[in-house]
Amino acid sequence: MNTQPPLPFGPGSTVPALNSAEKIARMRLIRTESIGPTTFRALISQFKTAVKAIEAIPDLARRGGRKKPLSIPSKSVIEKELARIDAFGATALILGDCDYPERLAATEDAPPVLIAKGARHLADQPTIGIVGARNASSIGRQQAYKIAKDLAEAGVAVVSGLARGVDTAAHQGALMGGTIAVVAGGLDIYYPRENEELQKSISEQGLLVSDEPLGVQPQARHFPKRNRIISGLSLGILVVEAAQRSGSLITARLAGEQGREVFAIPGSPLDPRAKGANALIKSGATLVESSADILDALAGLQTPLAEPEGPAYGRQSLPVTEDISAQDRQTLRDLLSPTPTRIDDLARDAGLDIGIVLTALLELELAGTVERLPGSKVALCGASF
Repeated sequence: MNTQPPLPFGPGSTVPALNSAEKIARMRLIRTESIGPTTFRALISQFKTAVKAIEAIPDLARRGGRKKPLSIPSKSVIEKELARIDAFGATALILGDCDYPERLAATEDAPPVLIAKGARHLADQPTIGIVGARNASSIGRQQAYKIAKDLAEAGVAVVSGLARGVDTAAHQGALMGGTIAVVAGGLDIYYPRENEELQKSISEQGLLVSDEPLGVQPQARHFPKRNRIISGLSLGILVVEAAQRSGSLITARLAGEQGREVFAIPGSPLDPRAKGANALIKSGATLVESSADILDALAGLQTPLAEPEGPAYGRQSLPVTEDISAQDRQTLRDLLSPTPTRIDDLARDAGLDIGIVLTALLELELAGTVERLPGSKVALCGASF
């Protein structure tokens, strides 16, 4: 468990709010092609503001070998998106701003823009994520509903992904007390369709969040990001029922990597839906029979947070190095492969200063040659191999 001290942002924060120009610039930056959450942090870490980063990235991409200009949305495009968000009754929360959920901001791949509708204070309360099988048994749904209801009544907000089965039962149980639904598509898209009324109720009585723009239909690639947000918003994750290979177990693994607690309800060894939760317990997850087991564990927890640096909470703050030779760039290219490699290992094997390596990798990312991954890793894009 991570026991580092709380970060100086969130409610009562000493970190000032971002100004309007910087908020728009940060939305422009994350909406730019070839830029994801990890690259976003790297750019802000080096350039300090998105305004300066946007000015710098065309040249960085050119130096990385990009032929076509990067597609950077204009200020007016972002202003129109913000107007749509406002008309929908939602808010854009920007990473680095004082109203961004602090637990989520402390994760290394926190979404730079989070669209939220409803009771935003719920993200600042103690929170527990509840996940499990879509084809959950009747007893599994009952357990999820009862534990979620008890937790919400005790002041613990319940986070889940609005999927069928366990997620739905957890949201229903916690609806009156406080629940947060993380959806894979835009907030205005109802998925699964049968949960339309529940999704609307959560936006009115709880909190609905997504890192996707309005109007985006959920796709398979969106669900891993949704799972990271669920674990990132939570102090711990409870797995009710899950097969041995399931998204719920991935969420539990992410929770462990993020320093969160992992809880699991045991089940019959004859039921395939219990194998995942039983395996977690064997691996050290806290066995849960009732909400009291979770509440007892929470009483001894400190909020698990890392210590980000700088206004966007980047992991490193190193100067941009313009003096990179063609030979150094080629050395890095030769060391890269489609298999993720730690950046520290690349720097060591290349015999180059970390500042040179980070800047060269930024150039290659913006050129579309490499992809930056969680865990300070990079991989060569398939099309470039």
